[in-house]
Amino acid sequence: MNQVLDHVHTHRELEDHDRGLVFDLNTMDRRRVLKLLGFGGLSASLFTIVGCGPAGATGTPLASASATAAASATAAPSATTSDESCAVIPEETAGPFPGDGSNGPDVLSEDGVVRSDIRSSFGSSTTVAAGVPLAIKLTIQDAGGDCAPLAGAAVYLWHCDREGGYSLYSQSVADENYLRGVQEADDSGLVTFQSIFPACYSGRWPHIHFEVFPSLALATDEANRIATSQIALPKDACDLVYATDGYSQSIQNLSQVTLASDNVFRDDGAAQQLGTVTGDVAGGLTVTATIPVNPGTA
Repeated sequence: MNQVLDHVHTHRELEDHDRGLVFDLNTMDRRRVLKLLGFGGLSASLFTIVGCGPAGATGTPLASASATAAASATAAPSATTSDESCAVIPEETAGPFPGDGSNGPDVLSEDGVVRSDIRSSFGSSTTVAAGVPLAIKLTIQDAGGDCAPLAGAAVYLWHCDREGGYSLYSQSVADENYLRGVQEADDSGLVTFQSIFPACYSGRWPHIHFEVFPSLALATDEANRIATSQIALPKDACDLVYATDGYSQSIQNLSQVTLASDNVFRDDGAAQQLGTVTGDVAGGLTVTATIPVNPGTA
């Protein structure tokens, strides 16, 4: 509990956290063309979550993929047939804990950061982050090229741990670098990370950070990024995960924030950033997202 309070205190001291006013020098104005109206159906087309994973976790089964798809079809037009199917992912702040050299530590220059499984630290520590396993699959697309896969692009991804701490920054895990990693997109534009479900810490909706780079070679310098954004995790999945051991503080924190009040997602309703869920906690979770970017902004 003291570790959680230390982290919450750190967040409260950083009044500009996740607003991009101090630390995120490259944050652009967020897109406002996508609104909350109809976001449920749109996000179902962009995000799919299926079972994978761990033994020993417990939870209530989630809605089936077919049921989710059917509900989305009646709620709103499919994103794949929408004129906005290739809309660039909203630009968001990297926050005060990016670890990319823009605010203190720079994990991008370290040997070992290019990896798929980001649950453990690398280098001088091999500590493994505890939590419900979560596979994260992002498909990077060229928004100006008819949604063609952006093969060869690189993604740097990071998020907080089960207690809400960020490695390299939070006092309790300042000597760790887990839950951070870089992957190169394959021919279909896909990058895959094996991680854990992040906590909900005070003042923010549960989320995952990522930056997109033109190539793996250019992913060593944050100045080369072509997109910076965040993925919002759906409430039903959060409720199930946070009912398991180790996530108890997240229950209270989640009760005090909504997508509409979150200082990152509130301006566009997370229309392109919110996932939908199938499967259950016992089988593990996978979040899949389609990420259209503009390669010409490098």
